[in-house]
Amino acid sequence: MIRHLVLFKLDAGVERDDPRVVAGVDAFERLGGQIPELASWELGWNISDRPIAYDFAINSSVADATALKTYLEHPAHQDGVALWRKFSTWVVADYMFE
Repeated sequence: MIRHLVLFKLDAGVERDDPRVVAGVDAFERLGGQIPELASWELGWNISDRPIAYDFAINSSVADATALKTYLEHPAHQDGVALWRKFSTWVVADYMFE
């Protein structure tokens, strides 16, 4: 299995209730049910007040590299990414696990 972990940092001055952010979260909330290659899918807002913390996280898993590629190239995923590019930056980690 491969874990696909993404941490998002909202751009300066952008708040969670910004309509662009609301649309971005909505797009990613729907992904779990739209892409069959996703073995698991969870997301949520950070609850820590630590200054180094990111704002939003996606934690998902897929069976293998082929499934990850399919997920990443899926039009619904690409649409969500396009939304988040407008108001955030992010970091990604993909790693194997059992």
